[in-house]
Amino acid sequence: MTSRRSRLDYVMLALATALLAVGLIMVYSASAIWADQKQLGPFHFLKRQALWGALGLWAMAALSRFDYNRFKEWIWPIFSVTVAGLILALFCDPVVKVHRWVRVGPIGFQPSEFAKIASVIFLAYYLDRKASKLESPWMGFIVPTVIVAVLLVLIGLEPDLGTPVLMFAVMLLVLFVAGSRTKHLLAASALASPVIAYEIWRKPYRVERLLNFLAGGVDGPGQGYQMAQALLAVGSGGWVGKGLGASKLKLMYLPTPHTDFIFPVLCEELGLLGALGCLALFAGLLVRGLRAARLAPNLFGALLATGLTLNICLQAFINMSMSVGLLPTKGLTLPFISFGGSSLLATLVALGILLNISRQAQIVPDARARPD
Repeated sequence: MTSRRSRLDYVMLALATALLAVGLIMVYSASAIWADQKQLGPFHFLKRQALWGALGLWAMAALSRFDYNRFKEWIWPIFSVTVAGLILALFCDPVVKVHRWVRVGPIGFQPSEFAKIASVIFLAYYLDRKASKLESPWMGFIVPTVIVAVLLVLIGLEPDLGTPVLMFAVMLLVLFVAGSRTKHLLAASALASPVIAYEIWRKPYRVERLLNFLAGGVDGPGQGYQMAQALLAVGSGGWVGKGLGASKLKLMYLPTPHTDFIFPVLCEELGLLGALGCLALFAGLLVRGLRAARLAPNLFGALLATGLTLNICLQAFINMSMSVGLLPTKGLTLPFISFGGSSLLATLVALGILLNISRQAQIVPDARARPD
């Protein structure tokens, strides 16, 4: 006999709150001098991040009480709005030569951040409905892959390669958890490889990044400069770091240190111990998210929790690996930590859904439970 948990997962909430606090501290530390040099004021990025964080916390609190099963009723409106947002971004004014943002007055947001959530909701919905047909190549693999590919193509046109690769990896993992046949997943990976290779080849800066990565990431100028500075920051932190706010590489050496490459600043200021602490928080979030998936009351909740957890934690792993030279440079933020309103809001939205799934988790009464 099982019962429904009505209590919030305070461990997951504490992990998310700790990561958010670390993020706000590091955004200020990494951006204050850079923003002051740009005549924006030292608190410019901190205030913006705090505002998005407050909005995200409100959304997280609301979604933690919103029954996630209701998403089944709204799946196609959610998917349609996501596609419309991605198309609209392609026609908006570019920022640094890419079409990733939609602006509403003074506020800009990235639809691709919310496309990560929409793709997982769709996959969980579809695989839940077609659970008995997952061994079929057509119904269990081709149809969901093609539908998610619509989002991947639109994001790729921005152009953006890192986000589609992340979403594709999460999709394969969710399909695997749902019970899709391994040979179908291997075939998808094989078919995606030449597409990724072509996308790298057609953009010279991507080729340069890849060659720089293969050369060890220390060639200095061009695309290798940022990686070289990041590695210097990581290496100079030692065991305990130089102290909060004491990073030298953020002083106009490491470009835009508060965004994708904020992890090297954390390593320089807080050292190896600080970096391991950050890793431990993400590892704890991974464990709690997968626990929520394991105890979810239905397949839809299990797949939804799995996908959302992997979205956050796999992106964090990729960003941190990229920042220390273990993967080629890609424009993926470090969830909770990097500056970016859309990224932070989408992450907290995902956490709210996870908290709701965890709240409804099925648990088996222990030996201390009083018999009926």
